[in-house]
Amino acid sequence: MPCEGCMERDNESTDATMEFLLLGFSELFCLRVFLFLIFLIVHLVTLAGNVMIFVAVVMEPSRPPMLFFLCQLSVIELCYTLVIVPKALLSLIVVDGSTISFIGCAAQMHFFVALGGAECFLLVAMSYDRYVAICQPLHYIAVMNEGLCFRLAVACCLGSFAVALGLTVAVFRLPFCQSHQINHFFCDVPAVLHLACTQSYTPELPLLAACVLLLLLPFLLILTSYVCIAAALLHVTSSLGRSKAFSTCFSHLAITLLHYGCATFIYIRPKSSYSPAQDKMVSLVYTNITPLLYPLIYSLRNKEIRGALKKMFRRKRGAQMNLDTIRPVTGVW
Repeated sequence: MPCEGCMERDNESTDATMEFLLLGFSELFCLRVFLFLIFLIVHLVTLAGNVMIFVAVVMEPSRPPMLFFLCQLSVIELCYTLVIVPKALLSLIVVDGSTISFIGCAAQMHFFVALGGAECFLLVAMSYDRYVAICQPLHYIAVMNEGLCFRLAVACCLGSFAVALGLTVAVFRLPFCQSHQINHFFCDVPAVLHLACTQSYTPELPLLAACVLLLLLPFLLILTSYVCIAAALLHVTSSLGRSKAFSTCFSHLAITLLHYGCATFIYIRPKSSYSPAQDKMVSLVYTNITPLLYPLIYSLRNKEIRGALKKMFRRKRGAQMNLDTIRPVTGVW
C-alpha cells in the first residue's frame, strides 16, 4: 500500500528531473579528511594492483585458463571500484552529502549489480576449471580450451547484465516518498528500496529473484564442484599430492568466501531488518577492502600470476637497461 507523500510517477519528465541525496558518512563529520585519505590510498592501490595483474596477463604469449579468468576478474574489479569509489570520495568532500540524478542512480545500481553478478558467475567458471584440473587431469587441455573459456567469460557478463537490468527496472518503477535521502554512499539496492512507498513485500521479489540467480545458484554450483574435488582427493594416497591439489584451490576459495560472505549479509534478508549503519560498514569492506585483497591473494597464492608478474618486471628491467645503454651512445652524437 502506498504511503502518504508518495511522488506521482505519471509524468515521465519527473524521473529526468528527480535527484537523490547520498548522505554518505555525514554523521562522521570530524573524520571526513581521514576517511577521504584512507579511501583514496586504498582505491589507488587497488587500481594499481589490478592493472598490474591485467598487464602481466596480457603480455603473456600463452595464457592458461585460470590466468585468463583471473585477468577477467581483475577487469571486473577495476570497473567495480570505478563505479562506486569516486562518488563515495565525493560524498566525503561535500558537507551535506552529494546529489545524484535519477538516471545516474539507476545506472550506478545497474553496473554495480551486473559487475557483482559477473564476478559470481566467473567464480563458478573458475571452480569448474579446478574441477576439471583435479578430477579429469588427462582431459584438461581438451576440455578447457580457449574457445570454451571465451564462451564462459561472455556468458558470465551477458547473464549478469541481463539480471541486473531486470532488477534495476523493477526497483526504479516503484513510487518513492518525498524524502529522497539515501543513507548510503552509493545507490545500493536495499538503500533505494528503503525509500519505496510500499508496505508490502512485493517490491522485494525482484531482489529475491536476483539473489537466487546471482548468489544462490552460483554458490550451489561452486559447492558441487568442491564436493567432487574433495571426493577425488580422498582417493589420493599421497599427502603431498593432496596438499598440492588443495593449494591450487586456496586463492579461489578465499575470494569466494570474501565475496559471498559480504553479499549474503547485505542482500539475503527482509527489508524490515535494514540497518543503514551496518550496511555502510559492510559495503565499505566489499567495495574497498575486498578488491584490495584480491590482487594480494592472486600474487601470493597463484603460481601462474607470480610467474606472469616476474616476467613483466624482468621485461621492464631489461627495457630499462637497454635504454640506459643507448643514452650514452646518443649523447656522443
